[in-house]
This record gives sequence, C-alpha cells and structure tokens, in this order.
Amino acid sequence: MTDLTGTPDLTPTPGQTVGPFYGYALPYDHDNELVPAGSARAVQLTGAVYDGAGERVPDAILEIWQPDENGEVPRQTGSLRRNGFTFTGFGRAAVDPEGEFSFSTVNPGTTEAGKAPFISVVIFARGLLSRLFTRIYLPEDTEALAADPLLSSLDEADRRRLIATRGADGSLHFDIRLQGEEETPFLRFPGHED
Repeated sequence: MTDLTGTPDLTPTPGQTVGPFYGYALPYDHDNELVPAGSARAVQLTGAVYDGAGERVPDAILEIWQPDENGEVPRQTGSLRRNGFTFTGFGRAAVDPEGEFSFSTVNPGTTEAGKAPFISVVIFARGLLSRLFTRIYLPEDTEALAADPLLSSLDEADRRRLIATRGADGSLHFDIRLQGEEETPFLRFPGHED
C-alpha cells in the first residue's frame, strides 16, 4: 500500500456504502434465539424495519445485546453457539423479505438502580455508512421509565419511540424507522463515527 498522507493535493472523499457483506457467522443455528423459543422464560420480540419512505427494508440485519431477567450482564463465551442452557445475552437476525424480525429472548432486568431495563439494538442495512445503535425499553415500569437518564433527556415523542408495546401473550413489539418523521432515536457512542 502506498502512503499518500503526505501528498498535499489529495482531499479525503466522503465514505461510500459497500456491501453489506455478511459471510461470517450468518446465519447460524438459532442465531435469533437467546433462549429456546417456547421455553418457560421465552419472550418473543418482533418488529419491522422501515426506510425513510415508509417502505419495509428487506435486507437489514439486527443484533441485540441484553442482560438476563435479573439484570446480570452475561460473561459467558459462545455467542455463536447455542446449547439451549447458556444465556449469552446476544442474538442476531436477518429480517425476512417483508422486513420483519423476530427474537426469542427474556425480559431484561435493570442493571442499575434508577434505570429502566432495556435491550440494546444494532442495525446494519444497505445504504448505511455505519451501523446504528438504539434501545428497546420495556413498557411496564413507568416510574423507572420516567427516571431513566437517557429517556429523560428526550422529548416525549422520541421517548415514546424507544418503548416497545406488550402483546396480550407477553410478546414485545418494536418497529425501527431509519428516517422520517417517526425516525427511531439512534445513539452515538465515543469512537463511533458516522
């Protein structure tokens, strides 16, 4: 590789989208099952990914990271292997051709007093220069939701868009909108470039 950083006439160009290239570890057996579907502790998390025109995105990939029901952040290895007994707190799912995703997971517990429990989500999709980060909060504990530092920093509409809805069967539903008036609030972390 030629080092051109010392050449004064070269100007960096904006990033371009390439890929996505997901040849590694996708799919793998039970990648969207943090716990076996149908097990006593399983909760189904579903939703869809939409673009700025309101059309469903048929080729996005989502990763979720979360603590267990007691708020314990898993430290076990083996996120890419499912043995049916070890909760690793990690799952990955490609949306289907209709842009829908589904995970079998547990209701996360709170990791710190005064903070509402949530599931971290990473979104990869065609047209994104980098991955996007957001959170899915559980709808029940309104006191914790009101006191949560991140949610408290948002206006009411953005706060509402980070809270899942609970189905009568106990399932969670959360749609992700990449752009537009109902855009899902996305987070930026130190070291994460646009």
